[in-house]
Amino acid sequence: MVKIFRDKSPINILFLVLLSLGVHFHFFFKAPKVVTYANDGIFSVIIEKYLPASGNPFLVILYLFIIVLQAVRINQLLMELKLFQKAGYTVAMTYIILTGFIVEWGAVTPALLSNSLLILIFIMSTKLFNQSNPKTLLFNIGCVVGLTVLCYHPAAIIIVIVLFTLGIMRSFKLQEWFILLIGVLLPYYFLGGWLYMHDQLDKISSFIPHTSFGLPVLAINNLFIQSVSVLGLAFFSGIICWQQFSSRLLIQMRKNWNTLFLMFLVLLAAPFIYKEFGIYTSIMCIVPLSAFISNAFSYPKRLVFPNLLFLLMMAAVGYNNWYIIKF
Repeated sequence: MVKIFRDKSPINILFLVLLSLGVHFHFFFKAPKVVTYANDGIFSVIIEKYLPASGNPFLVILYLFIIVLQAVRINQLLMELKLFQKAGYTVAMTYIILTGFIVEWGAVTPALLSNSLLILIFIMSTKLFNQSNPKTLLFNIGCVVGLTVLCYHPAAIIIVIVLFTLGIMRSFKLQEWFILLIGVLLPYYFLGGWLYMHDQLDKISSFIPHTSFGLPVLAINNLFIQSVSVLGLAFFSGIICWQQFSSRLLIQMRKNWNTLFLMFLVLLAAPFIYKEFGIYTSIMCIVPLSAFISNAFSYPKRLVFPNLLFLLMMAAVGYNNWYIIKF
């Protein structure tokens, strides 16, 4: 199976769709849930207003369309950046498999939608290295980040990511940091103006992220432990394979990989900083995770280990599916 996705053939998009059906075969028995929280951003308002209630078959099509589209987009980006020696669809394959690793990741949530904006932010950030005059790009990045925070409040942690990314990509210039922060604040400036004109400025607090530190899960069961264990094994396998080839990469490619690793570390903290939104927030981690884990599928010349890892990950996904169907 891994060999199929190591090729660049466009037919692999069809296989990605079939893979998404296999990863989420519990949708044939239970349609995905719609999960939103009060005051967690505009995405929740849109989802509650326009999407059908949980259990509607339309949600199956919508969820699968979103994850396949996101998977193909992040795969296309990493191949364009030449972060892998050979072009293929292993990143997209990994992304789709990861969506089935945690039960909560199989729901239509604002966090799932925010992954599309997170991918866009990473795309824009990779262009900073070669920009001689990056002011416009920095401002645009800041605007997208500010809009993302408005749409999903726990995404405020992305501000930390873009600030450190700027430090990785470019030498320190205070003016560039101010431009980036001004871009972040611009959506809130227009929001404040709109609320002021409608005499509703007192509602601005509901659009500002509020932290709540703690554990995102109330009880850790065997299902969660086995998922995290396999996920950790896959991640470290990808890191080992990546380190073997990282020394051959150009400086810009290394900086892009460093940005992805930074993104993973920061996003990993999001569920603990915004515990009221639960483990659903952690789905943002699969954007950088899919890049690193896919190294374990792309680099080994012999397919024995990649196939074993694939089967192990699919077994974990299958167990999650069985748990969802049964309970």
